[in-house]
Amino acid sequence: MSDFIHVGFGNIVNKSKVIAIVGPEGAPVRRMVSNSRDAGTAIDATRGRKTRSVLIMEGDRLVLSALSPDALLKRAGIEIEGSDLQDSGEA
Repeated sequence: MSDFIHVGFGNIVNKSKVIAIVGPEGAPVRRMVSNSRDAGTAIDATRGRKTRSVLIMEGDRLVLSALSPDALLKRAGIEIEGSDLQDSGEA
């Protein structure tokens, strides 16, 4: 199962289909989420919790997760030294 990332609450995504993992705070990301929900291409894996990260997938799909981008990177086995994620206090 190393080709998958657990995004919370028993939900997993294919790691090779992930283009980016971003925070939901910025206006462009909020617009993308809104447009994706309207188009029916958003997958909400938060189980009603606050969205802390958005996974941008191949095929114009978005996956909303209640886990932070840093936590998802750790679960994917990816470590980024000197990144903004580590310095920003998110986690």
